[in-house]
Amino acid sequence: MQVRTHLGISHALCGEPLELSEGRALTRFVTTAEMGADDRGLVHGGFVFGLADHAAMLAVNDPLVVLGSSEVRFLAPVKVGDTVIAQAEVRETKGKKRVLEVVARVGEREVLAGTMTAFVLDKHVLD
Repeated sequence: MQVRTHLGISHALCGEPLELSEGRALTRFVTTAEMGADDRGLVHGGFVFGLADHAAMLAVNDPLVVLGSSEVRFLAPVKVGDTVIAQAEVRETKGKKRVLEVVARVGEREVLAGTMTAFVLDKHVLD
């Protein structure tokens, strides 16, 4: 399946697509020092959120998809140098609305989990 959304996104910051199928996507990145929030190597959660968001947008895979809301929990810390993999799966489709389950892991350890709601618009959000 071909990527049809978020074509200009930075894979270094928001993850590279690993797998893409109808209603499902996996993204991955290796955290860098620039993502660190302190001198002990704690990665700012916004980067992990961005990885999960990118997976969600890819799972919908429409050029006009946007994130509308999110309810996620940060379950464990992520360190500089960790490889993080995010998985997103569409759980509900109702008109333009898509509800997705998202999970991010470092190895077998879940570091983020929750639900994201996306919308497929009729025109670009900036139009």
